[in-house]
Amino acid sequence: MGLALAAVIKGYKCIFTTTDKQSKEKVDILKAVGAEVIVCPTNVLPEDPRSYYSVSARLAREIRTAFTSISTTTSPTATHIMSRPGPRYGNRPGKITHLVVATGTGGTITGTGKYLKEQNPDVQIWAVDSYGSLLKKYFDTGEIDMTEVYPYITEGIGEDFVPKNYDMSVIDYFEKVSDKDGAVMARRISKEEGIFVGYSAGSAVAGLLQLKTRLKADDVVVVIFHDHGSRYVGKVYNDQWMMERGFLDVKTVRDVVNGRRNLPLVTISPEEKVSDAIGKMKKFDIEHLPVLKDREMIGALSEGGFSTNSSTSRS
Repeated sequence: MGLALAAVIKGYKCIFTTTDKQSKEKVDILKAVGAEVIVCPTNVLPEDPRSYYSVSARLAREIRTAFTSISTTTSPTATHIMSRPGPRYGNRPGKITHLVVATGTGGTITGTGKYLKEQNPDVQIWAVDSYGSLLKKYFDTGEIDMTEVYPYITEGIGEDFVPKNYDMSVIDYFEKVSDKDGAVMARRISKEEGIFVGYSAGSAVAGLLQLKTRLKADDVVVVIFHDHGSRYVGKVYNDQWMMERGFLDVKTVRDVVNGRRNLPLVTISPEEKVSDAIGKMKKFDIEHLPVLKDREMIGALSEGGFSTNSSTSRS
């Protein structure tokens, strides 16, 4: 997005190659600011002529005045963070003890990690990877194992090669997170914390929680949220998309009934106030409330408003 906006100001034509697993919202936002977007298949090797790496390189050769930028070399973000002046985190109370980053091409975690370790060598740098990516296996063993690579849904993290951004000596630990856990956690963060985050942010927090037994009560943990939830309205924040992938546990009527089998039937009479009905729904955590008069149901109250019994409404 930053490159697309810079291209608008400078008057450059900007062409992006990306994969078909990226959200439609990301593509639409880039197009909205004048960029051209070429969508390439995800499930191919980097050297495959159909991969977004290969397509980008081919376009750079074919377009005489083109310049290609692929995230395999030291990123501007890493260079910027390492070179800018800043506070000496290692010399003040409440210092950062852990940095958690859901990482892909490696610029953020390498650059930020180097800077923090220069201030305090004891800072722990934890990377969150995705199942289907080879980065954790490479970190653990030093070998590139292509049997680790398979299609996954999480966007923005993991790789099927090792980008040159990485300085693995900066990283202390890699943790893998499943597609489901990352998506579910993103929704939890938005709903419970009021921070509308993207997919990789959910993965970062899910990874942190998987590692919580490694933390002490006085540790100060920083988690980087790379992306905004607006790019995932059609995916992570779409119930149908989540259910199709088995990421949401859907309750049936039987589940609801069984869960309340031993609870009393909660009703309200027409003489009671609306505030009383709202209080009952909150107290018993229910969305619908039957309205009874002389033991006969004459209507219902729900979060969406009032409804009446059809025979009663005709009379």
